Amino acid sequence: MSPFFSNRRLIVLLVCLIFLVGLIGYSLSDQRGLSWPEQFIQDSVGTVQSVFSRPAYMISNAVDSVNELRNVYEENQMLRSHLDEYAALQSELTQLQRRNDELEEAMDVQDNLLDYSVRNATVIHRSPDRWNELIGINLGAQHGIEQDMAVITSQGLIGKIRDVSQFSSSVQLLSDQDANNRISAMAESDDETIYGFMEGIDDETGHLRFTKIDVDIEVEEGMIVSTSGLGGVFPDGLTIGEIVDVTTDEYGLSQTALVEPAADYYHLDYVMVIERGASQTSLFDELDEEEEDMVPQIDPEADPDEDPAADPEAVPEEGVE
Repeated sequence: MSPFFSNRRLIVLLVCLIFLVGLIGYSLSDQRGLSWPEQFIQDSVGTVQSVFSRPAYMISNAVDSVNELRNVYEENQMLRSHLDEYAALQSELTQLQRRNDELEEAMDVQDNLLDYSVRNATVIHRSPDRWNELIGINLGAQHGIEQDMAVITSQGLIGKIRDVSQFSSSVQLLSDQDANNRISAMAESDDETIYGFMEGIDDETGHLRFTKIDVDIEVEEGMIVSTSGLGGVFPDGLTIGEIVDVTTDEYGLSQTALVEPAADYYHLDYVMVIERGASQTSLFDELDEEEEDMVPQIDPEADPDEDPAADPEAVPEEGVE
């Protein structure tokens, strides 16, 4: 290779180096404006940056929006779960408050039923058949429960014990349509006491039926119906409900009153089973005792031919007719 070309390369390299050093020195010099090469480079770089930065910025915003939307959805689901838990807690609190009120009312009823032996029971099931209105309680023969004991709530009478097992019992409600489901009842006014029977419910209105009322007796709406105790099964004075309507049978021989129950038969959680105290006796028992007292006692060792009414000391004296 000739020395000319070698020197030429060296000369070009030196010229480029001098040019670069000049540019560096010029750029580092204290000047206010940009030179046209700097302006060209800056504008070119800015244009390229704007072309790529706008789509990148839009994509970044879209990704951030999706992430925020996802976060909002997750927070919404969390809040919904908290609301469901709050609703469940509110429902449980309401139920506990209602049960607490029922128990407090039951305690008040126990204080008032001084002549009765009261046993608290919990309702464990209910018959799905609307024709046979039965509920089950968690007390049985092992707890002293017997058939035909009256069952009440804090509002009033609801029925009687029908079947008894060792650890549970079934209660026949007053609304049961069994033909044998009747109890003696009464309604008192200022002038007189009205007697009759509670027999099932009216199919149209759903009210209890207070039947066999004398047609000549004036029955008024608003009168309170309670047990009379005449049947010997239920104690007297247990509230049943309030008379809301009165009708006369088709033959005009008796009246039937429709009674709004004092107790709610369809929301039963706690009930009370009661029986008469030792001081309470039924009318039938009293009648039986009176009949026994009226029967003359016969001495089994007496002579059957002898008149028991004859008094040997009552022999008439001679000359007396």
